[in-house]
Formats: sequence, structure tokens, C-alpha cells
Amino acid sequence: MDSAPGELVHLDVAGGTATITLDSPRNRNALSAQLRRELSAHLDAAVDDDVVRVIVLTHTGPVFCSGMDLRESRGAGSSDQGVNEFPAILTALWYSDKPVVARLAGPARAGGVGLVSACDIAVASREATFAFSEVRIGVVPAVISATVLPRLLPRAAHELMLTGETFDAERAAAVGLINSAVDADGLDAEVARYTDMLARGGPNALAATKAMLRRDRGEQLPQDLEAMLALSAEFFASEEGQEGMAAFAEKRAPSWVPNG
Repeated sequence: MDSAPGELVHLDVAGGTATITLDSPRNRNALSAQLRRELSAHLDAAVDDDVVRVIVLTHTGPVFCSGMDLRESRGAGSSDQGVNEFPAILTALWYSDKPVVARLAGPARAGGVGLVSACDIAVASREATFAFSEVRIGVVPAVISATVLPRLLPRAAHELMLTGETFDAERAAAVGLINSAVDADGLDAEVARYTDMLARGGPNALAATKAMLRRDRGEQLPQDLEAMLALSAEFFASEEGQEGMAAFAEKRAPSWVPNG
């Protein structure tokens, strides 16, 4: 499929694999309104295409996805936050009848980690890093918790979401966030290994197996997302959240960080 001029997300289908590429490197592939809109459309197209057996979510540039576009979030009320559109994207990934593989050659932060956790399989280069950075700008990793918490070990979830600490791909694999961490020059081969294996499954069997795997944990996802969405949007619009985003933009510490 040819890319449209100015498009931030591309869809290419070859050999039964639909590759969806985030292509907004100047914005660190942040979840801007345009990127969210195009990502949703391409996900729907890939899921509806009978030729597609496996979906790969990847990126251009050094960063997989930096999370919500904070420039769009600043000054907006809770009902106007871009995060309001994010549950639909996570739900599309989570409930896709077709297996989805995340390919990361660089960092994922906040909502970007939510995308990774909504995929069935995730592979990252060893150079990739991860962080739940929300608390450090005064917001809550609420919406993404609906897909992240089923993946993470409980102790690791408390540690990483409360501290906002950056962790590497090896740690991400150890705590269940990704499936494997490989050398950069082996990333594509590892992704191909998974897509080749997934393509061997019957389409209906894969869809039914995905439904089976989520039956105990995932059936309440829409309700969970609704509740977490309210919390997330509230904090994006809160005084603390706005201060945190302002501090981020001004490259200074937020007002609640102790001096020293």
C-alpha cells in the first residue's frame, strides 16, 4: 500500500503480514491526534483484510513511541484530552482476531508501553528502554494499566509505575512486558521468527485461542478502560498534571520535586 502524503502511520501488506509503522520521528512517535486517527484506521484495515494473517506494529526513528503528545494535552480540559481516544486503540489491538507483534528498536514510554502490552508478542532490541513516566509529570498510568497489569509481575508493577524509573529490555523481558530482547542486528530475524510461527496457525484457531487466553482477565477490559479513562483524563487536566507538562516543556523540575 502506498503511503499518503503527510501520513504519520503507514500500512504495508506482504506475504500475509500487515506491517503498521509509526512514522513521526520528529515527534518521537508521540500519540498525536493525527497519529491516533491513522493508527486506528490502519488497524481496522489490517484486521478486516482476509489476506492478513499477522500484524506487526513497528516504527521509524530512534523512539518506538513516547506516549501522549503533551503539547496537545496542555491547556485542554478532561473531556478534550487525546487520551480519550486511546482506549479504542488498545481495545483494537487486544481484541484483534489476528496476532499482533510489537517490534521495538528504541524506547517506549507511558502510552507507548500501553501499545506494547496490548500486543500479543513483543520483541525489542537490547538498546530499547521503557518507563512508566506518568507520575513524574503528575498524571496516572490509568488507561494503559488495563493492558499492562495483566502482563507485569505484581511487584514489578508497583515498583515501576510508582517510581517512573527507566528500565532496559532485559528487565522488560524478565518482568513479562516483552517476550525477548535481542541484539539490534538480530531484531528483524527475531520478529520474522515469531511471524513465521504465527502464520502457521489456522486463522480461526488463532482467533479462538486469543479469546481463550483473555477470557479470565480481558473480558472486563472495556469497563476497566472506562473507569481508568476518567481517572487519566482528570489528571491530565489537573493542576498537578498541567504543572508537570509545563515543567517538561520548559526543561525544569516540577514544583513538587525537592531542591538539591
